[in-house]
Amino acid sequence: MSTSASIPGRMTSEQKRVAGATMVGVTVEWYDYFIYANAVALVLAPQFFTLAEGSLGSIIAFATVGISFLFRPLGAIVMGRVGDKYGRRAVLIITLVLMGVGTTLVGLLPTYASIGIWAPILLIILRIVQGFSAGGE
Repeated sequence: MSTSASIPGRMTSEQKRVAGATMVGVTVEWYDYFIYANAVALVLAPQFFTLAEGSLGSIIAFATVGISFLFRPLGAIVMGRVGDKYGRRAVLIITLVLMGVGTTLVGLLPTYASIGIWAPILLIILRIVQGFSAGGE
């Protein structure tokens, strides 16, 4: 008994939908990392890490790119359990919303000159949220 799912190279419509949704999620995730890394290099270091002088501020700013990778496994664990309970679609929606909200709030975040030490703290928290959502994807 042969089905289209057992023929190599053929995808069912459900598999195509899952593949399409996955591609959207991955594209949004890596686009965010790309934009953020460029923003760190061009703008964020002097705006958020002014206490660190010279290149140390840039190094700390680039560390915020890496910190989101530390929280990916936690997002995978938590969202894996949510996906088992509520389904993949719910997890995809949650992770895309978390990533989008985190990215938007990073863009709206006041600088160190405006709110002091809370600016880098909030920036790090938002990067943690983004890493969590990327892992949950």
